[in-house]
Amino acid sequence: MQLDAEIKEQLAHYLKLMEGNVLIKVSAGSDNLSKDMVDLLDEITNMSSKITIEKRELTRTPSFSINRIGEDTGVAFAGIPLGHEFTSLVLALLHVSGRPTRAEQKLVDHIKNIKGKYHFESYISLSCHNCPDVVQALNLMSVLNPSISHTMIDGASFRDEVESKNIMAVPTVYLNGEYFSTGRITLEEILAKMGNNVNTAELDNKEPYDVLVVGGGPAGVSAAIYAARKGIRTGIVAERFGGQLMDTMSIENFISVKFTEGPKLVASFKEHLENYNIDMMNLQRVQRLEKKELIEVTLESGAVLKSKTVIIATGARWRDLGVPGEAEFKNKGVAYCHHCDGPIFKGKDVAVIGGGNSGVEAAIDLAGIANHVTVLEFMPELKADAVLLERLSSLSNVTILKNVQTKEITGTDKVNGITYMERDTETVKHIDLQGLFIQIGLLPNTDWLGDIVERNPIGEIIVDSHGATNLPGLFAAGDCTNSPYKQIIISLGAGAVASLSAFDYLIRN
Repeated sequence: MQLDAEIKEQLAHYLKLMEGNVLIKVSAGSDNLSKDMVDLLDEITNMSSKITIEKRELTRTPSFSINRIGEDTGVAFAGIPLGHEFTSLVLALLHVSGRPTRAEQKLVDHIKNIKGKYHFESYISLSCHNCPDVVQALNLMSVLNPSISHTMIDGASFRDEVESKNIMAVPTVYLNGEYFSTGRITLEEILAKMGNNVNTAELDNKEPYDVLVVGGGPAGVSAAIYAARKGIRTGIVAERFGGQLMDTMSIENFISVKFTEGPKLVASFKEHLENYNIDMMNLQRVQRLEKKELIEVTLESGAVLKSKTVIIATGARWRDLGVPGEAEFKNKGVAYCHHCDGPIFKGKDVAVIGGGNSGVEAAIDLAGIANHVTVLEFMPELKADAVLLERLSSLSNVTILKNVQTKEITGTDKVNGITYMERDTETVKHIDLQGLFIQIGLLPNTDWLGDIVERNPIGEIIVDSHGATNLPGLFAAGDCTNSPYKQIIISLGAGAVASLSAFDYLIRN
């Protein structure tokens, strides 16, 4: 396996940043995958005098571990970390060599002080855009703490292992042999799930805010920045900074930026946010809101945040089908991200529920991976843009079923089919398949509000042209509101409007 000239040039630049010597222990067989892995590692070794290779027998073959001289760091790769994981390999080499991490110092200190023995295994796909963040976080923990180790496992290279564990979504993480998580999870979230939330202790006895933003997506970030620029005390509390944007693969309608990815845009948002005096509180789930002398926001941790005004920007989540089998087979054949989980269904029969842009885009992508794709649409016609429909109709391994209603997702330990009804004839039919991708729109994250604020029948917060709700001092913005269009750029504008309105409210009151 040979790296192309451009990648090789970039790699040479990064390898010059290595600070100490690194030993790569390699476990290889006579198979082609082992040969390709060894070729790649030989090529990397020839580019730096600080890297040496040693043959060893590791738990999996083909695999390799990256270590300091005389010390096992616990960073291992089973398979060949190319594609989206090539960056994970480069960072592992740098960090093991002693190159400092860019992680916040409080996280670094916290990881170093973790006691106990923790071995993580992450099952990934090389085409998954969510996987590298998880791999890199677990690798970093392994480098910082000798009691922590991590092995990245390419599911395509170890298919038998993946199937024996019924892994049907990536990234899937195991800790000490037991299931730990599925999907994108940040370093902070991993620590919190381990019982090491570094943010909770800092929530006691907070001074009241002038503006408190609930939600860390585009609307929330915009609202917080606009408030902070007014010189008033501003806080932002989020269950997951970046929200649904963290799971968005490609963004091509963010004006002035031809193409970007959700996580990159979130990183830019965070960098901009950190330029202002904003109290950021991540990984905190809001439980309820009450209007007293001030507005009080109670978190699941029990902490209470008080503010003169509050802007709700909690966004939305994927809408569930609400049929038998959906909950039982989630991550066991039922999926929501075709970019992440599509490769797991290579050569298999899958279905996509939903004929809007998201559903048709998913079907087009999956057609290049799966054996056959069936698109099911509730309405008489697909709702996607004409250019997407033209592309979909050109694919020979796609079947389109319109005016049908999904009745049940079937299976035993994983999905084996779907039952649907033709709405015009009420004829019930069944399709045998191994995977199902649900793309039927969004629901607002507003259930926690109860009846304290006016919402429409689907739960969206009703706001006026200023982002104001029916409760004085309470504003809302973004996908959690009755805004007719759910777009990043619209949410950014709505966050600014709500923030400016909150400032006007403070002046008047």
